[in-house]
Amino acid sequence: MNPSANTHAALIVVDVQPDFMPGGPLACHEGDAIVPGIDALLRQRLFRHVVATQDWHPHGHASFASSHPGHAPFEQITLHGQPQTLWPDHCVQGTPGAELHPGIDWSSLDALIRKGSDPNVDSYSGFRENHGPHGQRPSTGLAGWLRERGVEDVVVCGLARDVCVLWTAQDAIDLGFRVRFLWDLCRPVTPDSDRATRETLQQLGVTIA
Repeated sequence: MNPSANTHAALIVVDVQPDFMPGGPLACHEGDAIVPGIDALLRQRLFRHVVATQDWHPHGHASFASSHPGHAPFEQITLHGQPQTLWPDHCVQGTPGAELHPGIDWSSLDALIRKGSDPNVDSYSGFRENHGPHGQRPSTGLAGWLRERGVEDVVVCGLARDVCVLWTAQDAIDLGFRVRFLWDLCRPVTPDSDRATRETLQQLGVTIA
């Protein structure tokens, strides 16, 4: 570890997986463009703690459009009383597209949070699953893991800027962490969302770096 590493900060790299890259079933806009920058950042060993989240869905997940006959990807339905976007099948457990991107040196990683593994509950944030059958958002355990290690600040990057990275930042603020958002090391599902994402982060008091 770099001796100048911030002992009270953790880097959270959200869902940098091939299925979210161009050519994948749920490609983010220019999603592959962030890979070299994240790799360079991790190689600098600037953070005492580095966490990656990994979308990790079973076949037939409730968020897949293919699980809802008559519906198409990107339509919205109501699931557990909440709006649910239906996605193309993606990041299915054990498939190459679900692996952490091989173009990044993950050797500094000291925690991996797999999310979306409950077949009935979608999961965007690294901290909490989406709403489940009982109206709750179950914890992934990440907040407790960070607090046990004295982490006060989190730095977030990854995919997608307007969905999973945004939800992770929102939950981090709600759970009492200070948040920096590495804008250039994120990409959205669609750039049309960027203005709304930036406004939301500013309203929350998130530092956009």
